[in-house]
Amino acid sequence: MTKKRFNITGLCVPERHYMVDLSSRLREIRELVDEGAYFVINRARQYGKTTILHAMAKAMADSYFVIRLDFQVLGGASYTDENTFSRAFASCFVKAAELYDKNLAKEHPMIGQLRDAEEKEDSYFDLQKLFQILKEFCRSAEKPVVMMVDEIDSAQNNQVFLDFLAQMRNCYLEREAVGAPAFQSVILAGVYDVKNLKRKIRQDEEQRLNSPWNIAAKFKVNMSFTQEDIAGMLEEYEKDYHTGMNVNEMAGYIYNDTSGYPFLASELCKLIDEEVCGMEGFESFEAAWTKEGFLEAERMLLAEKNTLFDSIMGKLRDYPELDSMLKKLLFTGADISYNTDEPAFDMATMFGFIKNRKGQAVVANRIFETRLYNYYLSAADMQNTDIYKASQRDRSQFMIDGHLNMRRILEKFVEHFHDLYKNCDETFIEDIGRKFFLLYLRPIINGTGNYYVEAQTRDLGRTDVIVDFHGEQFVIEMKVWHGNEYNKRGEKQLADYLDAYHKNKGYMLSFNFNKKKKIGVHEIVIGDKILIEAVV
Repeated sequence: MTKKRFNITGLCVPERHYMVDLSSRLREIRELVDEGAYFVINRARQYGKTTILHAMAKAMADSYFVIRLDFQVLGGASYTDENTFSRAFASCFVKAAELYDKNLAKEHPMIGQLRDAEEKEDSYFDLQKLFQILKEFCRSAEKPVVMMVDEIDSAQNNQVFLDFLAQMRNCYLEREAVGAPAFQSVILAGVYDVKNLKRKIRQDEEQRLNSPWNIAAKFKVNMSFTQEDIAGMLEEYEKDYHTGMNVNEMAGYIYNDTSGYPFLASELCKLIDEEVCGMEGFESFEAAWTKEGFLEAERMLLAEKNTLFDSIMGKLRDYPELDSMLKKLLFTGADISYNTDEPAFDMATMFGFIKNRKGQAVVANRIFETRLYNYYLSAADMQNTDIYKASQRDRSQFMIDGHLNMRRILEKFVEHFHDLYKNCDETFIEDIGRKFFLLYLRPIINGTGNYYVEAQTRDLGRTDVIVDFHGEQFVIEMKVWHGNEYNKRGEKQLADYLDAYHKNKGYMLSFNFNKKKKIGVHEIVIGDKILIEAVV
C-alpha cells in the first residue's frame, strides 16, 4: 500500500494525506447547519476551506441533501447578465445533485426543469424563475437541502452575484417569517467576505454598507492548526516511518513559527519529509526530524516561490494602504492599535497578514514576517543603499571556523553607520536605523541562516532580532537610547530574556542621539550573562 504524504495543493483526503483531526471543527460547523444558519467561511488563501467543505459534505450526507458548488468553474462570461448567470448556475446545480444521488437527480422534476433551462437555452430564465425552482426543490426533497458554494471570490466583481445573494436573503427571511421553503443552510467559502465583495463593486457609502448578506451568522470556528493538531498529524507520520522524533517538540517548532497557518505547517512537514531528508547532514529520517532539520526546511520555505507568497506580494502591489501599514508595523517598532473600522486593518486580516493580539496589530506569523522583511529589504532602492553595498563587501570576514562572529558584524555596522549617517538628523536615524541594520545583516546570513523579529518584545523603544545560523542562535536587541536608567533596564531585560533561549551571551544595538555618546562596541557582565553592546 502506498504510504501517505503531506499535501499542500487542493483537497486533502484522509486516505492519502497526513492531516490534522477535523472532528471538533466539523461538530461546530454541524451545529450551525442544524440550527439553519447561513454563513461564510471567510479565511485567507490556502487555509483549508475546500478540505473542510468536502469533509462536511461527507459527514452530513446521511441527514441532508448536500449540494456542493464551486464558482471557479463559472467563467467570466457566466456573469454577463442575469439570464446567463441563472442558466450557468442551474447547470452547476444539476451536476452537484447528480454527484449526491444520480438516480434521484434524474427523476426529480425540479432538477429536470433546471436541466431544461440550460440545455434549451431559455432566454427568459432569470433569477426569479431560478429561485422558484430552487424553493420548490427544497420543499419536495426527501431531506433538508444544504448548499455549499466554494470560491465565491470568483464572483467578486459582478453585480449579478449581489442580486443572487439578495434573492438568497429573501428566501431566508421568508423561511423565518412564514415557514416558506428554503435551504436548510447556505455556506459560502472564500477569501473575501461578502461585505468586501460589496465594497469592490459599489463606490457610494450607503450601498457599500448595505450588504445583501446581513443575515449571515458569525463563523467563529478556529481553522488554524493548534500545536496539538500538528502533533496528531506527526504522530500518524511517526507510525509509518519510526523516526524517533520528539513529536511534541517538533510540533512546537512548527506551530511557533507558523501560528498554525495550515499551508505553512503542512509545507514545512513536506519539506522535511521530501527535501531535507537525504541532504548532506540529514541523510536519515532521524536526522531530518530534528530542530536542525526544521530550520533547514524553514530556510527553504522562505526562499521558495509558491502560490501563497505570490498572492501576498500581489496584494501589497494592489493595495498601497496595506503596504504602507505593514512597513510601519515592521520597521518603526510602533505599537499600532488594531482598528476594526479601518479598511486597511480589515483587508490585512482578511488576507491573513495580521492578527489582533490584545488590541495591537501584529504580523500573523514569523514566516510571513520574515518573508515580508526579505521582500522589502530586497527592493531595488534598498539594495542600492551604501549600507547594503558595504555588507556585500564585508560578508566574507564574519565566519571563523564555521561560526558566525556576531560581535564583528556589530563592529563593522557601527563603523559604516557612523561614516555614512553621522550627519543625519535624529528623526531619520530613528526611522531608518533598525531597517538598515536588518539590511546590513541579511546578505551575511542569506541562503544559510534565518532571522526573525520577536514580535512579543517589539515596541517603540525595543526590537529583538533572533538569528539562526548553522544551528547557533543569536539574540540581538535593537533599541533607541532614552537615557542611562532606561538603558540599564534594557540590559537587565535582555539578560532575563536570554534565559528563555538558554543563552549566556546576548547582543545590543543602541541608536543614541546624545551628542556626547561614545560610539563603538563594548562588553558588560550582568550576573552570569555577557552582553555585547554596540552604540551608534
